[in-house]
Amino acid sequence: MNQKIITRVKGVFQPQSLASLRNYDRRTFLADAMAGLIVGIVALPLAIAFGIASGVSPEKGIITAIVAGFIISALGGSKVQIGGPTGAFIVIVAGIIEQYGIQGLTIATLMAGVFLILLGILRLGTIIKYIPYPIVVGFTSGIAVTIFTTQIKDLFGMSMGTVPSDFIEKWGVYFANIDKINPWSLLMGLVSIVIIVVTPRFSRKVPGSLIAIIIVTVIVLLLKRFAGIDSIETIGDRFSISANLPDAVVPELSWNVIKGLIGPAITIAVLGAIESLLSATVADGVTGDNHHSNTELIGQGIANVVSPIFGGIPATGAIARTMTNINNGGRTPIAGIVHAAVLLLIFLFLMPLAQYIPMACLAGVLVVVSYNMSGWRSFLSMMHNPKSDVTVLLLTFFLTIIFDLTIAIEVGLICACLLFMKRMAETTEVKLILDEIDLNQDADMGRGDLEHLIIPEGVEVYEINGPYFFGAGNRFEDIMARYGNRPKVRIIRMRKVPFIDSTGLHNLENLCKTSQRDGIIVVLSGVMPKVEQVLRNNGFHQLLGEENICGHIDIALKRAKELTA
Repeated sequence: MNQKIITRVKGVFQPQSLASLRNYDRRTFLADAMAGLIVGIVALPLAIAFGIASGVSPEKGIITAIVAGFIISALGGSKVQIGGPTGAFIVIVAGIIEQYGIQGLTIATLMAGVFLILLGILRLGTIIKYIPYPIVVGFTSGIAVTIFTTQIKDLFGMSMGTVPSDFIEKWGVYFANIDKINPWSLLMGLVSIVIIVVTPRFSRKVPGSLIAIIIVTVIVLLLKRFAGIDSIETIGDRFSISANLPDAVVPELSWNVIKGLIGPAITIAVLGAIESLLSATVADGVTGDNHHSNTELIGQGIANVVSPIFGGIPATGAIARTMTNINNGGRTPIAGIVHAAVLLLIFLFLMPLAQYIPMACLAGVLVVVSYNMSGWRSFLSMMHNPKSDVTVLLLTFFLTIIFDLTIAIEVGLICACLLFMKRMAETTEVKLILDEIDLNQDADMGRGDLEHLIIPEGVEVYEINGPYFFGAGNRFEDIMARYGNRPKVRIIRMRKVPFIDSTGLHNLENLCKTSQRDGIIVVLSGVMPKVEQVLRNNGFHQLLGEENICGHIDIALKRAKELTA
């Protein structure tokens, strides 16, 4: 048994780092090292900002980028994926900390890592890709709005107490304290946003967020020293900065705690899987490569198991950092490993300098992140889609910002599934044929010497066109009640039924038994091999008789003539 499990894991777990090292050379290493250096610099301000916005200290964001970034590159299924903390997790992490504390976040992240590993081992990496696009756009846009909302206090430098977690209450408190805006903090936040927006016009290599942090931090230091302006809050005013590597601590686990955190853990796992596979797919489109989705999930899972043990927060593949890696020449997982090493060196030797970074500057960084994350163009374009898609989009969006992401994903998936089943039911057509059958349109005919087949008196022919499940069964009953009579023989053509589910089987069985009680003989025609096997396994050949399950319609009509005679 253990050997089977090991063999299964080996079949799905194929880290790209091992494959990339087979033909590795000095030239590739230099390109990866340069890309890793640049990505490490790009990741620094984002890691700090994501950590603070999530409700933890800034060094925990960097630790996550170091530990998880290294593992995702070393053990993941993409050659160019860069992992670390992302904006998508800010809302989830902050909510878990508020309700369960840091200990609860650690356990939820560990559980999410285990779920991701199981998803990979069970080869469910491709299934994650089938989550409806309106749900992805809805919760992504909702998260962006929520991130923007959480940064208002720091962006405007409002001197106020604890901000409520509820979205509507939060804005109410902001408007109530609008007279407490710090103009200097607001100015620094706006300057940061302008620098980040303008930088790409002059430099694609150096990230605008890093330039903004350096320039604005220097400006604030000068204002404090020479102008006596001390009202601009910095990281050091709110947090005590530590440059010491944390010890590995495994939290105490109990069934009650695990049971209470299953929902948040599943949300972290699903969101991490979606974002990482989406990032890897986008990277494939640029590089022309193909990632291993199941290996990627396992790598992400291991990263989320190890990261919280060292005090980190949830991590996943980051699209922006992954694209930065690709655009700067990174082509193997070594670039991601170098990125983690660069962050480690910064953490050990330059971390104390982070205390001088203004909170308004970090808020400006996250405002730009939320804008880029919002995907407002995709959101607006989807408003012209079918009403069902718009319903799922808006429902997921508003549930995300008003309640939380867990509820949004759960309700969004349920609605999407129900709407999909409704669409499938609508594609299945059931029609009654009373006079004659046009053979020119039939693919299940055994003879081609006639153009039409006349339906004998006392015979009704029903044709099902599409999957036969509960929707088709209900439609069948409606048509029979509206147009059907009391024939002697009822022929059901199933030549265009690709599959039948349990509900369809139940409805068909009830139809056959009800017809038999009324003295009506049921004949099936043109049943596809797969559907016929399902019917045989469920005893339909005994229920109807072998002679009443015919290969095509002319045989079924001959049988009907015999029965009516």
